Amino acid sequence: MPETAELLGYLESMQRIRFFEEEVARLRAAGDLVGSIHLCNGQEAIYTGACAALDLDRDAVFPTYRGHGWTLACGAPPYLLFAELLGRRTGINGGRGGSAYLTAPEYGMYGENSIVGAGAPIATGAALAAAYDGSGRVALAAFGDGAMNQGAVHEALNFAAVRRLPVIFLVENNRYSELTPIADMVRVGKLYKRASAYGITGMRIDGNDPHGVHLAVRHAAERARGGEGPILLEAVTQRLVGHYIGDAQHYRPAGELDEAAADEPIVRLSAGLRAAGVPASEIDAVAHRVQTEIAEASARALADPLADPSTVLEHLYA
Repeated sequence: MPETAELLGYLESMQRIRFFEEEVARLRAAGDLVGSIHLCNGQEAIYTGACAALDLDRDAVFPTYRGHGWTLACGAPPYLLFAELLGRRTGINGGRGGSAYLTAPEYGMYGENSIVGAGAPIATGAALAAAYDGSGRVALAAFGDGAMNQGAVHEALNFAAVRRLPVIFLVENNRYSELTPIADMVRVGKLYKRASAYGITGMRIDGNDPHGVHLAVRHAAERARGGEGPILLEAVTQRLVGHYIGDAQHYRPAGELDEAAADEPIVRLSAGLRAAGVPASEIDAVAHRVQTEIAEASARALADPLADPSTVLEHLYA
């Protein structure tokens, strides 16, 4: 069993992501933040557990467009992310990346991708480079359940399998492919079973348990570094918000969100800590500390100058 300090660390990471996303939703509603935004409320345990298991000084994470949580779990400061989403020149990409295209390679996060499933072949390329550069790097490609039906993901899985590359394919199965239940998209709902077709290992894990995710990703990374090739992990979770800000979620059956809220990772871990004898005051202190951090980071970013439009063509390559 993990130590209390480790569990409190998971809780702090997940709450940082949750409070960040809630503040992003507030900024979007106020008109301070514009554009399409995909929040990750409810899926925080995947990012927290996975990033805790990686060596981010050398490993590389390639998330989807739902990437705020991954970036924060990799260790990027909330202030730099708020500034980026708000189009400030102080943003982690100078205000150029925004919500769906930000990147933070200095923290091991090598860029979101708004093409569904496109991160898988890119991560496979990073893993291929690792096979030659002696870095011992493991690449992690994260994508949604709907991306499992993309041709690029199939090609990446097959190529990585044939070359025994050190890449972890992690499916964030939040049970909806955008607005359509995954059950209506595939005949076999257990997506990890597709791994057998490529001759690689596949596992289904509880995506609401950060420690369980940590153990699974650590095992996968150790195998990959040892030359045993890729693995397909299916982390089952649920999002507590729409696919994008503005999604009315009319497609979700009555009671589903209430059921998900009762078992989401922060609620579950907090209850487990209380049951283990951790004082409620200690648990509440974590939330208060993180909430204060997020509020201060948002206010600081809002006060920063906007990015200079005259520089929009800088840092572009073709």
